[in-house]
Amino acid sequence: MKSLEAERLTRFAQEIVTEGYVAKDGHAHCISPLLYQTGMISMEISSDSGQTFPRSSVWFSDHHSKVAASEKSTLVNESQWQYYGTPGTGGNLTVTWNNQTLRASHVNIELWAYRETGEPYSATWTAQWKYLYTLKKNFPNSGTFTFLPAASALYSAWELGALRITSSGSLEGQSNVAAIWSPEHALAWHLEEAFREDPAAWATAKCHAWDAAEESLPSFLAEIPDCPCTLAQARADTGRFHTDYGCDVEKGSVCTYHPGAVHCVRGIQASPSYAAGQQCCYDATGVQVLTGDSHGGSTPDRGHDWGSPPYKKPPRIPGFSHWIYDVLSFYYCCLWSDNCSFYFKHRPSSGCKQYHPPRAASAFGDPHFITFDGAIFTFNGLGEYTVLESDLTSLRVQGRTRQASLNGIQFKVTGFSAVAVQENNSDVVEMRIPDHSSQLEVLLNHKALNFSEQTWMDPKGLFLYAVPGMSATVMFSSGVGVEVKGSGQLLSMTLLLPERFLNHTQGLFGVMNDNPQDDFTLRNGTVLPSSSPPEQLLAFGADWAVSNTTSLFTYDTPYLLHNFFYGPKHNASFVPVFSPPEDPTDPLGKEAALLCQSDPFCRFDVLSTRDLRVGNSTKRSHQNYKRLKEDLQPVVSCDWLAVPAKGTKNSTNYLAGSVIRFGCQPDYILTGAAERTCQSNGKWSGAQTVCLPGTGSAVLALIRPPNSSVTPTAEYLCSH
Repeated sequence: MKSLEAERLTRFAQEIVTEGYVAKDGHAHCISPLLYQTGMISMEISSDSGQTFPRSSVWFSDHHSKVAASEKSTLVNESQWQYYGTPGTGGNLTVTWNNQTLRASHVNIELWAYRETGEPYSATWTAQWKYLYTLKKNFPNSGTFTFLPAASALYSAWELGALRITSSGSLEGQSNVAAIWSPEHALAWHLEEAFREDPAAWATAKCHAWDAAEESLPSFLAEIPDCPCTLAQARADTGRFHTDYGCDVEKGSVCTYHPGAVHCVRGIQASPSYAAGQQCCYDATGVQVLTGDSHGGSTPDRGHDWGSPPYKKPPRIPGFSHWIYDVLSFYYCCLWSDNCSFYFKHRPSSGCKQYHPPRAASAFGDPHFITFDGAIFTFNGLGEYTVLESDLTSLRVQGRTRQASLNGIQFKVTGFSAVAVQENNSDVVEMRIPDHSSQLEVLLNHKALNFSEQTWMDPKGLFLYAVPGMSATVMFSSGVGVEVKGSGQLLSMTLLLPERFLNHTQGLFGVMNDNPQDDFTLRNGTVLPSSSPPEQLLAFGADWAVSNTTSLFTYDTPYLLHNFFYGPKHNASFVPVFSPPEDPTDPLGKEAALLCQSDPFCRFDVLSTRDLRVGNSTKRSHQNYKRLKEDLQPVVSCDWLAVPAKGTKNSTNYLAGSVIRFGCQPDYILTGAAERTCQSNGKWSGAQTVCLPGTGSAVLALIRPPNSSVTPTAEYLCSH
């Protein structure tokens, strides 16, 4: 793009035109427009003032909370901005920004705001992102601005917004010009004087108004899935749940809205009718935090934080719909007033009684397969193969193998070098390690993606998360998860399938039906015995070779064209080593024994490739699979138990085997069970616990059933 004219226009999504420029280094810059959506957006470039747009590409519209911090501004002491005017806040506010990213000597600092109007879930429901006024004109582009906020009754209906720093040469409020935006935030500093005078009273009135509005809206709770029962399950179920960036144990667990939690996840997919989202939070012991026990409990969302296709209209606007319906309301009811019961009435935690963990299968090393039903085999075919396909969602997972080599010497074993996936009419994602490289490359519809600054994308029909150069996870709308990791010149893959795929799979990973005996099923339905020798299993794998008409792969180098596109999809002339030779005098054998211990896959790969690094990678992949299987074990949960009125309970763990002990306040008598255990059938032992008024042991002695040492139940007391 260095040779383009200095004056240019860029057209996004075939309708929104913005200006652009060429910097001193010769690179062209396009101004991203206002969009109410995320994902891949078409982009066309004109160098003749919009008469023609001869150059085209695609541009990724990101969720605003994930934009690199260096490109945004920062609200200094951000909580002061969020709660400005509540007790303990006041004084000046300061915003900072990276002034090197804005080509201007002086700037205007503006306030923009967002709201949604119209009848919810109707054609009149619309989003508004609007310029309100300018805080400061023609201010030096120093990278910092401090001001003393003033309330404005004229704009008090706008309660969510952000600051925009733009060149003073732009018209005030002009859309789609070069600008730096602050993080979005509650405009507490901007609200009318009634908020400043008595924040709790003002917020209580707002909470009650929100409560009344929620009562008139349809409930979305039945549409969202149950949460995983444990933190281990939540982090392992990568096809359906992903880390909530606001509460991430890997980043120090700064859980502003969920005190007591150490990690939260969000359901990746929005609900079908209402575009609602699920959120699940967990404490340091790994059990779910529920709103019945804590203000930090898991809360579902009327507006999914990440938005939902087709976007553009409430409640599907990424981020902002969630702010309007789920965050500001939390401020009104919980943070600015003591009315959390109203909030949790409409946003109660989902339990996990209906949660079913996905099934896992994995392939790694030379390569070794562990099917969904637990069948284990090694397949060293050379070619391109159907790893898994399903008629349920037209899911296709394909793998390409290449010969293992070391220092130019090729060995008679293979490993995965590329994996390509698609479901229904989604975009195609391919993950591969190119020749003469050890870095994982990700392609979308046969074009390489640049993940140097971006790790999360939501193309058509899927979500894509990548750790640049190392791993990528594809999450389909069905809940299927495909994780691919690179190690040296080989890939490992793990597939997660929800239970509804039972009896709907075929390919190298077999038929998922809890029966490993039929996992070696050919295309024509013939089932090979589970005890088949390696030579027969090579024929089984060869039967699942793809064709050019069904291939999802990219053939963009002479090597790939010659060896895979024009060559056989299964190279029948390649005969692999089925069992590497064991030589007692081979020093590598002793090293393999020390490294691999009892792992047969590791030993196979060391001896067949003569490379301890390959064996070590295989060992790690195998260990990761075993941990994943352990984390995804089904867990039994009992229903939530309330604290009895005038009583106490010692635990909030409702998983099988947990014991909850109850007590009563002084001058109250405990009836029912003082201790209840969550049983393996999902039911609590013992009778309901109640604390009744009394005057101590004398009263208890009077009402205790004759000849009994058991505390009377509530039913006994009421009947006597």
